Amino acid sequence: MLFNSFAFALFLPIVLILYWLLPFRWQNRMLLIASYVFYGYWDWRFLFLIALSTVVDYVAGLQVYKHEGHTNDKSVKLRKIWLVGSICSNLVILGFFKYFNFFIDTFAGLLGTLNVETNSLYLEIILPVGISFYTFQTMSYTIDIYRKKMLPTRRFIDFALYVAFFPQLVAGPIERACNLLPLILNKRTFNRTQFFEGVHLIFWGLFKKVYVADNLAPIVNRIFGMSDPTGMEAVIGTYAFAFQIYCDFSGYSDIARGVAKCMGFELMLNFNHPYVAISASDFWRRWHISLSTWLRDYLYVPLGGNRKGNFRTYVNLFLTMLLGGMWHGASWIFILWGAYQGAFLLSHRLMKPLLNGISIIRMIPYSLRHLIKMVFVFQLVCIGWIIFRAQSVDQVVDMLTAIFTWRGSADYSLILPLLQFAGPLMLFDLIQAAFGNDELQKIEVIPIWIKSCVYAIIFYLLAFYGASAQSFIYFQF
Repeated sequence: MLFNSFAFALFLPIVLILYWLLPFRWQNRMLLIASYVFYGYWDWRFLFLIALSTVVDYVAGLQVYKHEGHTNDKSVKLRKIWLVGSICSNLVILGFFKYFNFFIDTFAGLLGTLNVETNSLYLEIILPVGISFYTFQTMSYTIDIYRKKMLPTRRFIDFALYVAFFPQLVAGPIERACNLLPLILNKRTFNRTQFFEGVHLIFWGLFKKVYVADNLAPIVNRIFGMSDPTGMEAVIGTYAFAFQIYCDFSGYSDIARGVAKCMGFELMLNFNHPYVAISASDFWRRWHISLSTWLRDYLYVPLGGNRKGNFRTYVNLFLTMLLGGMWHGASWIFILWGAYQGAFLLSHRLMKPLLNGISIIRMIPYSLRHLIKMVFVFQLVCIGWIIFRAQSVDQVVDMLTAIFTWRGSADYSLILPLLQFAGPLMLFDLIQAAFGNDELQKIEVIPIWIKSCVYAIIFYLLAFYGASAQSFIYFQF
């Protein structure tokens, strides 16, 4: 069920009315049923996988905790067995549905280079929506219990709701159990301010998705579908995709946070104006925060983090981003994108001391230096988006060649639709970043007539200029 669909427009009010009419325990039961209806709306068969993952991690969490505090070898071994069993179960499910055909095709290709004929084992596998998100979410539950950061819950219904909570089930944010489970386990009370903050986020998320992202999609599809784009077309296509994917994904996160707020849940901020970042690390502190922090805490730190010298730090960073690229999809393009992001982070770490040592740079006024950094980092981020969006490595090379050789004539009329749809958002992000505030921090003090005008404009743009409902980009991951 899409957030930007008529079905969801009917589904959400019914859920909210029932939710606030029911007593606490029945709220959770109703939300679990609603979450399964929401997820099963795509394909009811997907429910078996999410139910299996729920049962495995519920049992594993209890067993890991059962043997906690015992110093005998058997208990220590059993704790590790249950942890490894939980992780392996989730990764096997994820690996089969997401990566089986990729690895088979890669293996067959390697054998082909050796002139060894193979029979194709390609399977017609349907990728379950959101499997990468809820798999990481359930894995973190068992790992945190093993690390003694939280206690397991014995309420199966509540744990199942944590796994399947419909606002963030399909495309995040990837919530930690230590954050979301206490909200599920404890009674929520209606808060008028929180409810209207939620409504604001839903409207803002729909604006990003329907007005900006979905209107930029045809431009992106047309340019990335060209066999020989000009330099101008390649640049416009790249910038259009940068704002399409940002508004598509952050729009989903805003709606998810908004829906959750309407029910008394606070989900984590997943995007914090990423295009005003002034470095590679700053970008990843702002972009898809729930994934970047998950990779940091459950991959980078266990690999050794920055505790074993510079060389190991660089290796750990690169491996983390490489695997982060693979998380996005089973193709060499995403592996290349992960490698690019790893190189992006490493180059920043290597160049920072050198740049800080150049005295002429320190003579530039801070505000101008900040702006230069922001513009430069955005260009490097956009090069990464070319890799992310391209259908092949050859297309990446062709797009970059078109840009850096500026081939063909420049059609400046392409700039107008980019400014029309992405311009308001760019201006809003710059203003918010300059004042250092999230819009929710001041929504209560804004005069009602200003808020009414803003919402009227948003509604007008959605109604008359919004594109037809399209799926969210990150549903494929």
